[in-house]
Amino acid sequence: SERARDSGRAIRHSARLAKPFSIPYLYRMRFVSRLNPVGGLQDFWTEFRRPNPYRWPILGLSALMTAGLFYGFTSEKTYIPPARPDVTYITSFEPGRTDAQIAASNAANQQRKEQRAAEMAARAERKREIYRALGRATGMDVDSIEAKAAAERAQEEAEAQRRQDELMGRTLED
Repeated sequence: SERARDSGRAIRHSARLAKPFSIPYLYRMRFVSRLNPVGGLQDFWTEFRRPNPYRWPILGLSALMTAGLFYGFTSEKTYIPPARPDVTYITSFEPGRTDAQIAASNAANQQRKEQRAAEMAARAERKREIYRALGRATGMDVDSIEAKAAAERAQEEAEAQRRQDELMGRTLED
């Protein structure tokens, strides 16, 4: 019976706890009251007032560290993009050339191109002669190897010509 009475009292007491702000400690346990800095400042002042030989150096170091953090966050460097340069275009041709001058320039360029191609072909033939001599000196069948290489070159040239014709839109009928 005494136990039943105690349990009933516990039920009534817990029912009182559920009422908001009816007991002072429920008010103090609110989340907003946890953000109140007054208690922390009072605690700091109580501890700081005690005689301690290190309180001023600790306070100075704390202030210095805080000031250093604030300085680090506030001293941001911003780089602006550089100014656009003034570009002077250099032309390789005179602006007022006649059609005859253009044709003469094109003919001279074509002649230089053909000369370079002939020189490259002569160098390639010279290399082939050197390799033929080396092959004969080592006992290889140079004629069959050269025939295979010539067939491969002809096939590569035909493929290159076919791709160029395809790009240019030419067909076999053209």
